[in-house]
Formats: sequence, structure tokens, C-alpha cells
Amino acid sequence: MRGLITAVIVLAVFGGGAWYVWNYNTDPHGGKAKAEASQAARAEENKKYNPEVGDCVKVQDPKGEPLPVIVGCGSDEAQYKTGDKLIGADKRCGSGFDYGIQVSSRRGADYTLCFTKV
Repeated sequence: MRGLITAVIVLAVFGGGAWYVWNYNTDPHGGKAKAEASQAARAEENKKYNPEVGDCVKVQDPKGEPLPVIVGCGSDEAQYKTGDKLIGADKRCGSGFDYGIQVSSRRGADYTLCFTKV
């Protein structure tokens, strides 16, 4: 009898664990799907802070820790147009640019963004 009770308990624990793993990976409103959606939303949000050459930006906190935010080039918010992206920590924008921001990256190479006024 004792062996039967132990077997039922073990089966219940493993069954519950298997159900949790299955539900985590297949539930479209929670678990893995929720984590992936959250990660995708963060990546999309971060895109607006990573201008490419040709993008227009407004610069938040230009005298402190400047943060370029992509805006429409026809927008009243547009201050600068991204003119170049120089790879390397010691790069400086040339005289043809009005403003530059040096960016230190934890996941890639350091770079400098060079801007011209809109």
C-alpha cells in the first residue's frame, strides 16, 4: 500500500511539472509567449534611440548625457540629421558636421554619430 501511495505522489509531481512546462511553452497569453512579446517590445522601443545615416533626430539632454531620438524629418521636433556613423572609440566628427555624440556599447564597437542641423 505504501508503494502505491508513493507512486501516486511521484506521478502527481511529475505530471504537474510536465503540465507546467507544456503550458509555459504553448499558452499564447503567458509564459514563453509573454516573455518573447516583452523582449520584442523592448527591441522596438530601443530602435528609436539608434539612428542610422539619414535619420532625423531630436537630442535629449544635449549638455549632459545626450540621447538621440529618431523623429520625422518634416517634424518640428527635428533638430539634426544623422550624417555619419564612425566606428571606433577615438573617432571625431569632421568640420562638416554641427554636432557629435560618442556612444559606448556593451555589446558591440564604440562609435560616434555625426549630425548636421536640419
